[in-house]
Amino acid sequence: MPDLVALRHDLHRHPELGLEEVRTSAIVAERLEALGYRVTRGLAGTGVVGSLTVGTSERSVGIRADMDALPIEERTGADYASLVPGKMHACGHDGHTAMLLGAAKAIAERRNFDGTVHLIFQPAEENVGGARIMVEEGLFDLCPCDAVFALHNDPDIPFGRFALRSGPMMAAVDEARIVLRGYGGHGAQPQDARDPIVAGAAIVLALQTIVSRNVHPIEPAVVTVGAFHSGTVSNVIPETAEIVVGIRSFDPDTRDFLERRIREIAELQAKSLGCEAEVLYERSYDATINHPAETEYLRRLATRFAGAENVEEMARPSMGSEDFAYMLKARPGSYFFLGTAGRRERDWPLHHPSYDFNDDLLPVGAAFWTELAEDFLGKR
Repeated sequence: MPDLVALRHDLHRHPELGLEEVRTSAIVAERLEALGYRVTRGLAGTGVVGSLTVGTSERSVGIRADMDALPIEERTGADYASLVPGKMHACGHDGHTAMLLGAAKAIAERRNFDGTVHLIFQPAEENVGGARIMVEEGLFDLCPCDAVFALHNDPDIPFGRFALRSGPMMAAVDEARIVLRGYGGHGAQPQDARDPIVAGAAIVLALQTIVSRNVHPIEPAVVTVGAFHSGTVSNVIPETAEIVVGIRSFDPDTRDFLERRIREIAELQAKSLGCEAEVLYERSYDATINHPAETEYLRRLATRFAGAENVEEMARPSMGSEDFAYMLKARPGSYFFLGTAGRRERDWPLHHPSYDFNDDLLPVGAAFWTELAEDFLGKR
């Protein structure tokens, strides 16, 4: 426990954004090599995989931890707070990495399995899809896995409780950037201008009708206007405006419909007010879909590990997103949440500048990953 805490605090002090995890991946690789793992470096640039084979079985399992931080200015006040301005571990990936390295030590020392365990330390979960890049660069060709598993800490769930779900677990996420072009002018003479702010306001309001009036009421979907930029002063009508929209869904047909409808609304609303709209639409992460058999296996193991009272079935999927989706598209597996709430005065939400991973969860996660590797591969 002291070693895991010290490691987690060290990683927390030195956060690195996606595909920049040079220091973090070096620490991971050095520790894995010292424990006797065969180390594969360079997948997705900074990705690291530690592989250990014991016995003669051809069975194999993969366990993933993400390593990247976020572009947020830290406000935890911790004595191990980020030393890098504008960057912090606001999602707990420092804790995920430390837990899996703790498991790596226990797995290597106990050697109580028959097969191969692949510990996957992934970069860039938060932004550019490090999981997708690792898969495209041959992760499962270099490190074959019969199944893959991953977890995320959750400060909204009671400490030590497992939250599982078969099927859709987390949403697909896309982004639309709407660029409006009008005709600028004096704020006192709006009749001579074509105001992109007014057009943008109409678009923002119209976008709210997509989910409420165009998508089936029981089909999950979210359309969120996250940014609206235009103008600088009160007496000038600007030439342009920009709206940034976040879109989340599960069903592929709904995902296609949302794109079409956003384009229609932006272009036609702008035209009706004398402006032009260009919609730059980017598909990001696919939906995270857990496999039934692996999720049921995870449920049985978690129940034995933590007790039935500490294993819950999620009533509905999360509208958050996760690039572990691409590993699950390539191999069977399951993704779950592990609760951290209730042990501290306040549990700040993920991605908040005051969030800090709960160190009490380190031995829980490390022990569970050890148990999973040994159980999946058969204890010797």
